[in-house]
Amino acid sequence: IVHGLEGIPRSIFLLDYLATVVMIGGFRISIRLYFSHIVQKPIKSTQYRKKLLLIGAGNTGDKIAREVLGRYYDEYKVIGFLDDDSNKQNAEIHGIPVLGKVSDIGSITEVFDEIIITAPSATGEKMRRIVEHCKQLGKPCKTVPSLPELINDEYSIKTIREVQLTDLLGREEVELDKDLINQFIKGKRVLVTGAGGSIGSELVRQCLAFSPAEIVLLDNSEQNLFLIEQECSVLNNRTTMRAMLCNIRDKGLLERVFNETRPQVVLHAAAYKHVPIQEIHPWAAVSTNVGGTVNLVELSGKYGVEKFVLVSTDKAVSPINVMGVTKRIAERIVQSINDHSHTKFLAVRFGNVIGSSGSVIPTFQRQIKDGGPVTITHPEMTRYFMSISEAAQLILQAGAIGVKGQIFLLEMGKPIKIRDMAIDLIRLSGLEPEIDIPITYTGLRQGEKLYEELIAKDENVFTTSHDKIVMLRDRTLRESWDSLKEGIESLLTAANSFDPDVIKQNLKQLIPEYEPQEYYPPPKGIDLDVSTIEGQA
Repeated sequence: IVHGLEGIPRSIFLLDYLATVVMIGGFRISIRLYFSHIVQKPIKSTQYRKKLLLIGAGNTGDKIAREVLGRYYDEYKVIGFLDDDSNKQNAEIHGIPVLGKVSDIGSITEVFDEIIITAPSATGEKMRRIVEHCKQLGKPCKTVPSLPELINDEYSIKTIREVQLTDLLGREEVELDKDLINQFIKGKRVLVTGAGGSIGSELVRQCLAFSPAEIVLLDNSEQNLFLIEQECSVLNNRTTMRAMLCNIRDKGLLERVFNETRPQVVLHAAAYKHVPIQEIHPWAAVSTNVGGTVNLVELSGKYGVEKFVLVSTDKAVSPINVMGVTKRIAERIVQSINDHSHTKFLAVRFGNVIGSSGSVIPTFQRQIKDGGPVTITHPEMTRYFMSISEAAQLILQAGAIGVKGQIFLLEMGKPIKIRDMAIDLIRLSGLEPEIDIPITYTGLRQGEKLYEELIAKDENVFTTSHDKIVMLRDRTLRESWDSLKEGIESLLTAANSFDPDVIKQNLKQLIPEYEPQEYYPPPKGIDLDVSTIEGQA
């Protein structure tokens, strides 16, 4: 009888290990070779292969180069990398040389046709510098998307796009506490109001990444609702999607939505936000931004919503326009109603988002396309900006952190001159300001501020578990929900009069710091010296 391992040579363990490594490794290599050389044949074959210079020899650059070498894209050839990492100088990646640092771009002797920035975490300053070099060299420049844009976290040559204004802002990459957001969203029924709008639609996209059980898309625009529903049908095959055509001012229809869908999380992004238009139609802003919010918070409490997140704006701070003061009232609503409900109500405040509908960026782009002029209200006007994807991610993060009855503020960085943004956009279009495209100043419109504020004078700032989100707490005694609602009912009655003066008087009674702002003429004698803007692309 043989006991245990008696009679088996010890070398069998080493041989078994080596055989296992060879077999598994060989199998994996065979699969890769099969897909790269047989299944995924070149998309097209051309006599001339476009020569690419990659800026960034990290994981993303490695992946792009590997795709090209794998013959997936036979029309391209990577001739080299540039990278500031001293450890990578004179190295080779897949046989492709690292030709130097980014600062050496002007002295590269190798012939190349196009530059691809494969460094998704590149600062705005570095992006500006690279784009400026490309312009001087007469070479086109493209980039991979930033991480917030890349919901599935996978880079490929298909994701490469033109350099955009958001790339030049220089905002740091957002690091999310995904475990916390998972607890907030995963497996939940989520209702998004304004789901077809700029912020609402991005909230829907970001929510899908956290696998909610159901997303209810609520919007009063059938076109926007159709578009986001169609997009979601392509992006998603796990989460149930329900599109509901509904105006949040219609409480009866809104209650039917709540009764049918029983949401656990409400993300309230629906609002009128165009400042000059709401100055002319204050009754619309009051009915939607205030009345609609009241309808939503009351129904959220009635139907047992776990958490309600209001999307607010920096225009709510020291408001001088109807849009801002109605959003300030909406913030007060979510602060005051908490004592009357088991639902956790909170607000998230931030500045402008680049590329949102009705924002200045699409307007500038259209004016540039038409040959100008680009119109700016004032040369010193500044605004806080972030990308739509970053805003949506931080809204979800704030909602996950959410303390009942508080306002959360997203870190907006430094304010940016609108004039500088216009010059960036003109130059990104391959043109020069005041040479190819004139710039004119029109004066501040009614309700417009020269600059925005993020924190009210009576608000204290507290840190949270996320370094890009702070919590604001009002030092003044907060009014009761009953008292606030009484004032809101008077305001809604005034809105039905369609009398702007009466409506603004009622707004002033509710928010004493509201100071309506009239029109300012354009400043005279402005000398646009674009050379004073350093590092512009």
